[in-house]
Amino acid sequence: MVRKEKAVIVDGLAGGKGQAEVYHVVSEEEMMGHGRLYARVVLKPNSSVGYHQHVGETEPYLILKGKGTFIDNDGSRTEVGPGDVCIIDVGHSHGLENNSDEDLEFMALVYMDEVK
Repeated sequence: MVRKEKAVIVDGLAGGKGQAEVYHVVSEEEMMGHGRLYARVVLKPNSSVGYHQHVGETEPYLILKGKGTFIDNDGSRTEVGPGDVCIIDVGHSHGLENNSDEDLEFMALVYMDEVK
């Protein structure tokens, strides 16, 4: 089977500011209890993914295009760009900011520490 990714426009992703385009690769149901999100996300200029916690799950980001600032669990801020992988451990918090005038594009995968 082949299909197109499904896009959803989200204002204030995870409590952040601005707008994001979330292109779902597979649905939560298709992840069969292993996770709840697999998506390509386009964070629009001057937007952010709000600082939030992952309990019982993790969410690595793979930066595809653009530049941004990753906010880690300890509050440290790291500039990220294409090819960078942002690792979020189970139970940790994180956020991502796009303070540029260009889109910041990344892959996001939320998967569980135990299969439900």
